Amino acid sequence: MKHIVVVVSLLLCAIAQTSCSMIDDNLDNCGSDYQLNYELRLVTNMTTELETQLTTQTEVAVANALRQHLKNIFSDYARDVDLSFYDTGVNDIRQYHESPTMNANQRSYTIYLPVQKYMHLAAANLKDNSIVSLNGDEHCKTSNLIQKTAAADNILPSHTTGLFTARQPMEVVSGKDQTFNVKLYMANCATALVIEPRNHQVKDIKVYTTGFATGFNIKDSTYVFGANTTLIKAETVTTPEVGDWSFCSVNFPSQDPASRVVIETEDPFVANEEAEKIWEFQVLITNNDGSVTRTVLGIRRPLRAGQLMIIKGFIDDDGSIRPLDSTVGVSVTLNWNEGMSFEPEI
Repeated sequence: MKHIVVVVSLLLCAIAQTSCSMIDDNLDNCGSDYQLNYELRLVTNMTTELETQLTTQTEVAVANALRQHLKNIFSDYARDVDLSFYDTGVNDIRQYHESPTMNANQRSYTIYLPVQKYMHLAAANLKDNSIVSLNGDEHCKTSNLIQKTAAADNILPSHTTGLFTARQPMEVVSGKDQTFNVKLYMANCATALVIEPRNHQVKDIKVYTTGFATGFNIKDSTYVFGANTTLIKAETVTTPEVGDWSFCSVNFPSQDPASRVVIETEDPFVANEEAEKIWEFQVLITNNDGSVTRTVLGIRRPLRAGQLMIIKGFIDDDGSIRPLDSTVGVSVTLNWNEGMSFEPEI
């Protein structure tokens, strides 16, 4: 288990405004100097998953390629951070907002905040992720990360950065030295399908994943699900020693029947297998004769924030994918064509 801690200190320096310096004014609501210590905490099983699932000489080469592919996802480097401070009243309106560029592990900022109670929300690494955006952030309750709507083909690319968020109630009081500690945790995750061709000749392979959240409510730390039929396109991960037989998808987590929040428990990624599949891979293989074989791999374990899950399999004679894990469900359609249903079977 890898716990990477990046400390980012933000100094909130209260600058005395004209109204606060007048002799007859009540100074109770004027700001003072406050310090916020931000920790970007990457809690992930990536190293463990790569080292335990990919162990042969050939697989180690695949592991190295996956590690390189995911270097900007499971990363301890914050490029940008979005900071919002909200009134805790009924309207929960944002009182102050700043989106500074970090491009470093540590950075200090100067911000003025009047004395009052706040709910503080933070999100990191959004600017380089065109698939996910921050929405509804004028109000605390509606602030969320939302995945863009798929085009007519119902397919979206994978996320391009590791996303981190935090929420922290704050009471800024007058005449008292205060330090606030805020921890940001990862909000998305990844999965990889590693295929052994076994001499089966193919013209083309397309891999998709589905069954994941489409958004994340920052204040409540809850994911948004619904009648989601969006497919996430898994990118090809080329391994020079092997070829183009590995595919990786970066997305929001799946449904989690245990409703477990990944923070820093002893092993936050251990999960029981459910009776029914929770999420799936969809694999389209165009065989040498031009026929298309569609395989749906149903996974019964949740995919959680910060997690990498690797599924291994081989190509059978009919062009279907046969998983090595017997708990993974398999549904095969031979001679599949574009006119057939391409919706997930979650």
